[in-house]
Order: sequence, then structure tokens, then C-alpha cells
Amino acid sequence: MDANLRTHYDNLLSSADKEARFAAYDALFAAVEQPVDWAYKVWDEMLERLTHTDNHQRSVAAQLLCYLAQSDPEQRILTDFARVLAVTKDAKFVTARHSLQSIWRVGLAGPAQRRLAVEGLATRFAESGGEKNGTLIRSDIAQSLRHLYDATGDESIRERALALIATEEDEKYRKKYASFWKK
Repeated sequence: MDANLRTHYDNLLSSADKEARFAAYDALFAAVEQPVDWAYKVWDEMLERLTHTDNHQRSVAAQLLCYLAQSDPEQRILTDFARVLAVTKDAKFVTARHSLQSIWRVGLAGPAQRRLAVEGLATRFAESGGEKNGTLIRSDIAQSLRHLYDATGDESIRERALALIATEEDEKYRKKYASFWKK
């Protein structure tokens, strides 16, 4: 991690200046769109922040770990995934949602990670039916599965998503979730 990116990383996690945090978020997440060589320099700190008292810290940690999965040759995400997925049930809905919307990126790291991400999203889809904001959660999951399918071309993802959508009892929402797959 170069000095400029390290400054962004530090600002993202600790700056009191909201604009500096926003700029840092953009810069850091643009950097991790592709594999980076510094994933393990921040990995353990991000794991610790998954349970931080500040929901912003939990959200950033979960999102960053999802993005860093493609920079994880040791495949640590396979053992740490449950901790990341737990943040998708955070008491603060915005934290849960931001985490959930990043989970699909774990699937970009390889076949084992893809299966894990799809299973995690499928589990959340099944669990979310009775949750507050359950329809929004399910919508995010349908869209996330579409993102992963588009990125990988893995037909089993499309099949799994459509099977999940078919379990939705309310026709209105079933159509909404299916709309992600008509593109």
C-alpha cells in the first residue's frame, strides 16, 4: 500500500472530516476493484472491526473484506466468511444493507468462494422473509446474484437465483426480484 492509499485508509477509518472519509472511501474502493498486494496488511484489522461499536466501522470492514477476497491467495475468506455474513444482520439496517450488497464480490475470488457467496446469499434470502425490510433485503440479494452471474457467467448462479425467487409467495415481489434477470 503506497503512502497516498495508506492516508486514504487511515482517513476512512478515523477522520472526523466527513468529506475526507467520503474521498477516502472512493479512493480505497477504486483501488480494490482489482487485486492488490496489501490485503493481509489490513485483513486482521478489518476482521476486528466487524464487531466495532461504530456501525460505520463495521460496514467498511465487511465491504472491504468482500472486495479483498480476490486478493486473498491464502483463501482466508473461506474461514472468515461467516463473520462477514453476520454483519448483513446488523442492528443498523444501513450497515447490514451495505454489507449485503458487497457479499457477491467474494464470489469473484474463485469457485469455492463463489459457492460460499451464493450459499450465504441464499441463506439470507430464506431468512429474510419475516424480517423488517425483508423485501428490500431479498431485492438486494436478487440483484447481487445477478451481479455475480454477469461477472462470472456461471449458469448455476442464475438457476439458484431463479429458484430462490420462485419461493417468494407474494407475486408482486416475485416479479420485482425476477426483473433483475430479464436484462
